[in-house]
Amino acid sequence: MSYFSDIYNGVKTLLIGMSVTGKYFITARKTIITQQYPDNRDTLKMFDRFRGEVVMPHDSINEHRCTGCQKCEIACPNGSIEIIWDRKVNPETGKKKKEIDKHIYHLAMCTMCGLCIEACPTDAIVWAQNFENSVFDRTKLTKVLNNPGSKVKAGIED
Repeated sequence: MSYFSDIYNGVKTLLIGMSVTGKYFITARKTIITQQYPDNRDTLKMFDRFRGEVVMPHDSINEHRCTGCQKCEIACPNGSIEIIWDRKVNPETGKKKKEIDKHIYHLAMCTMCGLCIEACPTDAIVWAQNFENSVFDRTKLTKVLNNPGSKVKAGIED
């Protein structure tokens, strides 16, 4: 008797699945979901939570929010972030202060986990909307996030 009940349950679940597919087939024609990617590059907007690559935003006068605390580097599980820094004398106070020389990001090693962004106390690094990262040479996936000659915004401390 279980043989026939198994056949009945199998047909029943098949019809439930086909009804879901049928409803989608009928309603999908009203709204277009598929985007024609290469043709719509100008209007394409990824959703807000998209994790493309890590970037460091700079303002119009080439200032960023990174203090060089290395919390993002420590939080990264596979070492895709390196911060090269040095202590330099601040001319205003005469004390040595940490300044970043290079904030290096290895996109080829990144797993897009987001731990570095969560660990940053000053919100110096964020996710970008860029998703076109295919290259022939892996060295092009290593990026320096801070611009040359950039400095920390006033009022941001470790």
